[in-house]
Amino acid sequence: MKRFDCVILIQGVMAKKEKIEEKRTRFSDEELAEFKAIIENKLEKARNDLELLTEAYTNANDHGTNDTSPTFKVLEEGYQVLSKEENSRLAARQSKFITNLENALVRIENKTYGVCRATGKLISKERLRSVPHATLSIEAKNNQYK
Repeated sequence: MKRFDCVILIQGVMAKKEKIEEKRTRFSDEELAEFKAIIENKLEKARNDLELLTEAYTNANDHGTNDTSPTFKVLEEGYQVLSKEENSRLAARQSKFITNLENALVRIENKTYGVCRATGKLISKERLRSVPHATLSIEAKNNQYK
């Protein structure tokens, strides 16, 4: 077989693979199990992070002795308030992330996980591995901002 023939053969195989991928309407149960494991790992880490953030802005582990100092420290108090507000915003964002991951688990159970809500096509595995709660393909996401 000549080199030119090999290139044509490889291109033909790749084209067939792409057509098969396009015709699929959902991921297999094995693929869904892989994504479920990824999501559950991220969910556990996200819940731990949320707990840390919540403790940081509510002073849950603090016994309330910070403000008993006889001197009034305006700058220090201002920084503490700012820090608490930032932790509160981060906790709210983390909570939203957890909700999105939980919704992804529901989609896995319903076997609709990985289907783009705009195009109806499968979202690429690479995208779902990096953003497991994605509901839009890269194509749909790019078109969203046009």
